[in-house]
Amino acid sequence: MDYNEILKEAAGLMGPYCKACPVCNGRACGNCVPGPGSKLPGNTAARNYDKWQEIFVNMDTLCPNADVDTSFELFGKKFSAPVFIAPLGALPLHYGDKYDDITYNRVLINSAANYGICAMTGDGEFPKLIPDAVDEMSKIGGIGIPTIKPWNKEVVFEKLDYVKAHDVFAVAMDVDGAGLPFLKKLSPNAGSKSVDEMREIIDYAGKPFIIKGIMTVKGAEKAVEAGASAIVVSNHGGRVQGCTPATAEVLPAIAKAVKGKVKIFVDGGIRSGVDVFKAIGLGADAVLIGRPVVPFIYAEGEEGFKVYMDRIVSQLRDTMNMCGTPTLADIGEDNIFIAK
Repeated sequence: MDYNEILKEAAGLMGPYCKACPVCNGRACGNCVPGPGSKLPGNTAARNYDKWQEIFVNMDTLCPNADVDTSFELFGKKFSAPVFIAPLGALPLHYGDKYDDITYNRVLINSAANYGICAMTGDGEFPKLIPDAVDEMSKIGGIGIPTIKPWNKEVVFEKLDYVKAHDVFAVAMDVDGAGLPFLKKLSPNAGSKSVDEMREIIDYAGKPFIIKGIMTVKGAEKAVEAGASAIVVSNHGGRVQGCTPATAEVLPAIAKAVKGKVKIFVDGGIRSGVDVFKAIGLGADAVLIGRPVVPFIYAEGEEGFKVYMDRIVSQLRDTMNMCGTPTLADIGEDNIFIAK
């Protein structure tokens, strides 16, 4: 099946909120929470998408006709493309009941690894989520990144104990989930973390640690201070806070401040291989894509995932070729045009 056929199939499998749109631009789902939409006023996911469309690429074909290499290295492991899969949770609530979080993660982890990339998996109130994902990652050489919510210290350490006991090459925390209601209800408190608290967590993890949810230069600098190995510029798609800037808007300043000190991912509204190229041109090392992958897995499992990723990587390769940048390291700000 091709891309459009899979999307058409997916439309009949999703729940009432996700519309399996031809372009996942945050408009049809709007204020759908539950669902894949954004918190009121419901414009953050759409703004993420729109701002990538305001950035253009500069062609340059007066250059050697070199083979394009999209490979990306992270923490000593080599991947086929600078595109990882963002963590998602509560799949039955937000997307439909074909999968629960555990069964979705199992398909996602293996599909990503077989493609030569890596999936970050989500966390939630169900205690077996992290252990099951870690078990699945361990079966395939530790390729996967369990992403722990910013629970209170006792819960975080309990989850990290399981991660540490297994072969997983990195771990993450999505601090952009700090405003989720089920975290706020915990005692002792869960949610946002101080630099000292984050440093203690990272030291305890004993593995490369990714902090997801950075939206300011100050936040990026605090993540570096806490000992993060990588950061993800992310606003959680607006699910926990409305009226935030788009990730594309804040990425350049963050990259300028901490490039070379940590690996930089960006998440939010990236919907094509051309967008991946733009993100790298603005200073990211790699990107995360989350919501658009879901309909393809719901419809056709690993084959659907492969069709989606083939489209993204093919677009990235074509753009690199047309812009005279045969490797990711060749992509820079001079390859990007932003209309004034």
